Amino acid sequence: MFSFRNSTGVGSFATGVGSATMSALSTMVMFNIIGMVNQLPGVLGRLCGHVKLWWFREVQITIPEQGREWYVHNRVFSAVETYLGTMSSDRALRLKAGTDRAGRNVMLTMDDAEEITDVFLPVSGDEDKRKARTREKAINVKWSYYCRQMEKGGTARLWNNEKKYYMLTFDARHRPEVVKQYLVHVMETSRDIEMRNRQRKIFTNSMGGAGDQLWTKVVFKHPASFATLAMDPQKKQEIMDDLETFSKSQDYYAKIGKTWKRGYLLYGPPGTGKSTMIACMANFLDYDVYDLELTAVRDNTELRRLIVNTTGKSIIVIEDIDCSLQLSGSRTTKRNSPGDEEAEAEDDEKKEQKKENEEGKKKKKEIGESKLTLSGLLNFIDGLWSACGGERLIVFTTNHVEKLDPALIRRGRMDVHIELGYCDFEAFKVLVKNYLDVEEHPMFAKVKELLEMVKISPADVAEQLMPKNIRAKDKASRCLDDLLQALQKLKEEKLRDEKTKNEQEEKEVED
Repeated sequence: MFSFRNSTGVGSFATGVGSATMSALSTMVMFNIIGMVNQLPGVLGRLCGHVKLWWFREVQITIPEQGREWYVHNRVFSAVETYLGTMSSDRALRLKAGTDRAGRNVMLTMDDAEEITDVFLPVSGDEDKRKARTREKAINVKWSYYCRQMEKGGTARLWNNEKKYYMLTFDARHRPEVVKQYLVHVMETSRDIEMRNRQRKIFTNSMGGAGDQLWTKVVFKHPASFATLAMDPQKKQEIMDDLETFSKSQDYYAKIGKTWKRGYLLYGPPGTGKSTMIACMANFLDYDVYDLELTAVRDNTELRRLIVNTTGKSIIVIEDIDCSLQLSGSRTTKRNSPGDEEAEAEDDEKKEQKKENEEGKKKKKEIGESKLTLSGLLNFIDGLWSACGGERLIVFTTNHVEKLDPALIRRGRMDVHIELGYCDFEAFKVLVKNYLDVEEHPMFAKVKELLEMVKISPADVAEQLMPKNIRAKDKASRCLDDLLQALQKLKEEKLRDEKTKNEQEEKEVED
């Protein structure tokens, strides 16, 4: 929100008249004459416009801190404050020191009644002229900052009796360029500065509320990066290249008629780094994270409201999608007889599934029965509502990819399928470098041999590599020895299970 005001100048009309009253009277008469003539059509009206530009040489735009409603913050004011921040520290003589909104960095702003000048080069629509523009075409504008104490009265604004505003002053001849180009330049530059200085956030959806209250946010400070991610280097590089290509492909997506988004399916056993992979993506692209808890979404309408209130440059995450709201029919098994329940109790996988179902029912009792459907979720991924916003990643994670509805994870919805498996030797080398700062060790050969024989998650390997005494001189040898013992134990368990299985098979053959 901003308002225009022309600063008045009497000029030669009042030449020779020493009285201030006559000057004011002459200005008023001229203004009234111009106002009446300006109503006339044709050449006379256009002539009047030129006279006004000559008479009133400067235009002023006021940009107050509050919008039209006193409780609404004016975003243009914030943009100007950000835009003038660096400029103020270099050019202004009187400054105020404070911190940015995050409270991290010192921010210098103009003091009351301080003025600075900015230079703007207008852009011509002709490409050749744009390349040939020179400093002679530059437009000088003047910024001023004011803070005025307001009289306290019987209004609802007693809590804030300060009126803060910026004043932009420029030559009236440059009105089109300033309004159509310079102010847009200020807003865009401000957004770029905020993106560079901003703190990433992680959001989670909450029950009820509206607008921003649909999401609760905290600062996102996860230290994970692709440099420390335990994964095959070649596979890791492929993921990084895909992410970088996506972030630079806005024009390409518009050309082919697709929404600027990309879906990632991360699947694998527990502890293989699915959540860490999401943190790496967010840090690599400098994106916010929206952790969408589907069990807290009442229906498809609320899901749409949530999506509309997300921003670009973000990752929308649904973890353990196979456990969310029974969206896949394969997640529920019907029990028709006591014998089926006994069989389920004997099967480890079915026992785990039963536990997940009970937890899901408990959540539903707490937050109410959800009416979210698979159709509503699919529309969020690649339907009409997926076009609300751009430059977003949609990431699903699951431990059981085979239990998901094929329609949910087909290519075009989940464009990239990434399997995060058990720890191999390449992943081990990354982990031992991260935890122990070791690149070579005599025990590596034995570790490699055992890793090829057993299945162990990167999280379990990392736990063994965590030093018990960080000051110990031989901590690397101790941690590697602990890892070898854990791997050897897994090997023995595997051999014992295989022996038991073979004996059972032989017994069945004999029977």
